[in-house]
Amino acid sequence: MPSGKGSKLLRYVEHRLRITLTDSRTITGTFLAFDKHLNLVLADTEEFRTLKGTKQNIVEERQEKRNLGLIILRGENVVSIAVEGPPPPSSDKRLVSGGPGVARGAGRGSMPVPMMNAPPLGHLPMHGQAPLGLGGAPIAGVGNLGAPPMGMGRGRGF
Repeated sequence: MPSGKGSKLLRYVEHRLRITLTDSRTITGTFLAFDKHLNLVLADTEEFRTLKGTKQNIVEERQEKRNLGLIILRGENVVSIAVEGPPPPSSDKRLVSGGPGVARGAGRGSMPVPMMNAPPLGHLPMHGQAPLGLGGAPIAGVGNLGAPPMGMGRGRGF
C-alpha cells in the first residue's frame, strides 16, 4: 500500500472533520472523498466565521454559522484538517457505497415517453423497416436491404 497522503486520508472517510481555510474560516462536515489535488468532498457541512467589530473602543468578536450541505472544497484553500468525531456507529450502512475502483450507474430521472407510431422501446425494427430515427426510407447495407453500391465488394477478394 502506498504511504502517501491519499492512503492516510482514506482512514478518515465518513469521519467528521474540522477544516481551517486560508481566509480563517472553519468548515465542519462529514468527509466523503478526495482526489489527487486534495480537493475534499464534505456532506452536512457548516461554515463558521469569526467577525470582528468595534463599538465605542471595544473590540467585539462574534461567530457566524451557515449551513452549506454537500460541498467540494478546493485543496489549495485548506490550511489544516482535524478529526472532530468518529464515523456514525452503524458501519454496515455507509454514506457512500463502493470504494476505489467501483463504479455504479446513476439514475437520470423519469422514463422517456414513447413517441406516437413508434415501436416500443427495447424492440429492434423488423426486417425491411428502417431503424428508429432514420426515417421511413430503407438504407442500403442496413438490415440486408439491398446490395452494396457498385464497386464496393463484400470484403476481401469477393
